[in-house]
Amino acid sequence: MDQRIIDFENVINFRDFGAYEGAGGRKIVPATLYRSAQFGEASPADMSKLDGLNIKVQADLRRPDERERHGHRWPTQGVSVILSDKGKPSEAPHVRFMSEVGVSAEQAENWMVEYYIGAPYREALVDSYRGWFDALLSLNEGEAAVVNCAAGKDRTGILCALTHIALGVDRDAVFADYELSNEGANVEERLPKMAEMFNKNSGLNYEADVYRPFIGVRPAYLEAALVSIEARSGNVETYLADTLDVSADKLDQLRGRYLA
Repeated sequence: MDQRIIDFENVINFRDFGAYEGAGGRKIVPATLYRSAQFGEASPADMSKLDGLNIKVQADLRRPDERERHGHRWPTQGVSVILSDKGKPSEAPHVRFMSEVGVSAEQAENWMVEYYIGAPYREALVDSYRGWFDALLSLNEGEAAVVNCAAGKDRTGILCALTHIALGVDRDAVFADYELSNEGANVEERLPKMAEMFNKNSGLNYEADVYRPFIGVRPAYLEAALVSIEARSGNVETYLADTLDVSADKLDQLRGRYLA
């Protein structure tokens, strides 16, 4: 298991996304930036372990219906929580898509690419992403932040990539960290069980590979998000400034705070 992945009993895809080299050859301070799947099934041991990481900010990118369905056993207190609260669909958009007759693995992958194209400009995510960067500047030395969604790979993956880019991490490392979700979420082990569960709950009968795009990540997804940003905003730096209010001055502050 990659050393960045932190093992928990009932929380998947929890890892430190610091320690990468950023601007000026400085490295992101370890144990300050974490990413994860949701904490609805966290065990008492998991909660104790989480409490020991000195996390003071959580960005929970799940929709309200996801938080209602899975819960949020952690954090309990002492953590400032940023929530994504816009809209309340009755089911996840990819589940609605899968309910269509005759979906193939290729169609599922294309759906994910389209999702990533639009995600950086979705109002709820923009608000949460903006709040994340503001919150990072509010932390004291030694305090940490965590971002999560349901599986910690798509909404979370985009925000972590943007955080890395803001800190000057190079493209190869940005994508390497993104793709690590396949290991952190145990995709190969979980895929057959997840496919069986989805089929049972929805009355469908798809092969496991049809569900793979929704369980794991592929470089083409993140690439689609970055290309979309470049097409609409010119480049990521302009997107950070104009859409997320991360000005050049804030970038300097972030780098001063998180690079050493």
